[in-house]
Amino acid sequence: MTMEIRLARIDSRLLHGQVATFWTRFVKPNRIMVVSDTAAKDDLRKTLITQVAPPGVRANVVSVNKMIRAYFDSRFDSFKTLLLTENVGDMLRLAEGGIDFSQIGINVGSIAYEDEMTMITDAVAMNDRIAKQIQTLVNDFHLEVTAQKIPADKKIDLLNLIQKKGFKVN
Repeated sequence: MTMEIRLARIDSRLLHGQVATFWTRFVKPNRIMVVSDTAAKDDLRKTLITQVAPPGVRANVVSVNKMIRAYFDSRFDSFKTLLLTENVGDMLRLAEGGIDFSQIGINVGSIAYEDEMTMITDAVAMNDRIAKQIQTLVNDFHLEVTAQKIPADKKIDLLNLIQKKGFKVN
């Protein structure tokens, strides 16, 4: 038995109002696992993130490797988890580490714009490196990767959108 993951979400903002209200109401987790090597090393950021968790849901901030270990540790089998990473690379590392997202796929809430990126939705910025990571999640791990800000929004197939926008994924 392993930890139950109810939502695996990439959101460069990590835990914020939309996640704390809409998504927790929708997936009903008892635990929010924020998975970020940088946030796990930043005590102030960890404190701020854990304070945003809605009532009745505990939040933890852990490194990618610690999340992989926890997923396979029977002590955490009671977790009904909303899992958040701030980038596609960390989610890919979790999949490579053996975390099974096949039943739920990967939800992308936002990828923050940086230099030399292109906005492909109003909340998702893309470059060739990230496009290739998404392609790996789809092709190698057979995952559905969709953009969706809140549960009421229509899901957008990200690999299809990336290909339509002309990103080099091969």
